[in-house]
Amino acid sequence: MPSWNSRGLRGSALEELINLTLEKYRENQLALIQKVPTPITPIQIDKEKRHITLAYFEQKSTVDYIGAVQGIPVCFDAKECAVDTFSLQNIHEHQVKFMEDFELQGGISFILIYFSKKDEFYYLRFGELMGFWNRKLSGGRKSFRKEELCEDFYMRRHSGVFVPFLELLQKDLLERED
Repeated sequence: MPSWNSRGLRGSALEELINLTLEKYRENQLALIQKVPTPITPIQIDKEKRHITLAYFEQKSTVDYIGAVQGIPVCFDAKECAVDTFSLQNIHEHQVKFMEDFELQGGISFILIYFSKKDEFYYLRFGELMGFWNRKLSGGRKSFRKEELCEDFYMRRHSGVFVPFLELLQKDLLERED
């Protein structure tokens, strides 16, 4: 059974930026997307600080977020990368399978990647992910480099939205129609 040993606030800054973005989208009635909680069973608790220091995951998680954008079902995961090469080890097979099944049901799946070294956000389309994933499965690279990504899917920040992915979701939808 997988276990979790707290290593601090890994990824929490990215999650907070996404949560603030989602709140803004909800307030403007653009989207309703929620964080998917990962059920855990606490094993050790620091009673003085009142937080969990060791726990077991009750089940494999699917994706970080799920909801709807203007009636379109969406699900996505958020990943942070400190270097210019993203290891596919950061994405689990059961997550890819869930996203694939979600797409087969008419939903849109994607991954938001934060390249912290460059302070850049990237919208990784599901088809693009599958290209890298299949390359890995066929014995190729188990990662992808930043320069392999499509320039058109880097996020351009604008006022009031920390992780403005809706424009890129729209671009993704338009490209799927072609």
